[in-house]
Amino acid sequence: MEDPDGEADPEGEPFSFTAAEADRGERLDKLLACGLDGLSRTRIRSLIDQGRVSSLGRTIADASLRVKPGQTFDVLVPEPEPALPVPQEIPLTVAYEDDDLLVIDKPAGMVVHPAAGNADGTLVNALLWHCGDRLSGIGGVRRPGIVHRLDKETSGLMVVAKNDLAHGGLAAQFANRSLSRTYHAVVAGVPSPARGEITGDIGRSPSDRKKMAVVAGGKPALTRYRVLKAFGTWASLVECTLATGRTHQIRVHMTHVGHPLIGDRVYGVRKNGIRGASKGIGPGAASARARGLPEPARDAVVALGRQALHAVALRFNHPRDARPMQFESELPLDIQRLIGSLESI
Repeated sequence: MEDPDGEADPEGEPFSFTAAEADRGERLDKLLACGLDGLSRTRIRSLIDQGRVSSLGRTIADASLRVKPGQTFDVLVPEPEPALPVPQEIPLTVAYEDDDLLVIDKPAGMVVHPAAGNADGTLVNALLWHCGDRLSGIGGVRRPGIVHRLDKETSGLMVVAKNDLAHGGLAAQFANRSLSRTYHAVVAGVPSPARGEITGDIGRSPSDRKKMAVVAGGKPALTRYRVLKAFGTWASLVECTLATGRTHQIRVHMTHVGHPLIGDRVYGVRKNGIRGASKGIGPGAASARARGLPEPARDAVVALGRQALHAVALRFNHPRDARPMQFESELPLDIQRLIGSLESI
């Protein structure tokens, strides 16, 4: 399933092991099983088959590889599956609902479904309370009704399927790209030209498996954009339309062309930052990242606390009778405040 701006699947914590002189010529699977507590040789082979073992950023596919002294291997062990989600009375902003589907305006800070580190308090927990057993089962018991996802810190419109007919019909529209998703983002700098397309295959970053990146051999991705408003040369409000739906696509593509999203803690670090900024434009090393911005924009960037990305429009045909459906969502207050501060520069 394509997953516009969705969360990357949890990767767990990486383990590293460096071969010593005494390990020369040892099989990789045997060496790692002996060197990493709690992992059997069978488990190591499984992790290798899943592409979770690498060396110097290159995935290792051969469990029988004979190691050399000094070689360092990184092993990503996935987090254990969370418990089955339970209904929780969590308020939802419902833009539309009928017997087949509902459209949700998801707030920033809400995870879509339970995963490692987020066992509850998710959109799925809220949907189970709101809909009971009236949710599609195609996504499995941990993701009932979920046809697509948004990042935890991305706000905006999502469509949820109440039954398998709706799920199948919506998934087909995602697959044939007839379902339209439009986002507004505040990015560093001003893209040039003011309207265009960003291409670049997206896959796991070879240097950080918890991140996505434009990489050779990744999945084809296409983002169309247009600049809606420039705030001097500091930043701009950009409309992005997804022609494909890859994990973190907008964030990765905008960073790739030198205009990362303001507030993005993962991808928002660039060599030159917003003009005059030392490293990037998100929270964390907040004061350093906003350095160079005039007041009050600097404080607004620090206060944002998330990437400035909102799903503003969603268009699809109803899966039961094919009637056109169109929904729009206003920018949330935190992004409005950011824009207001940038307009004052």
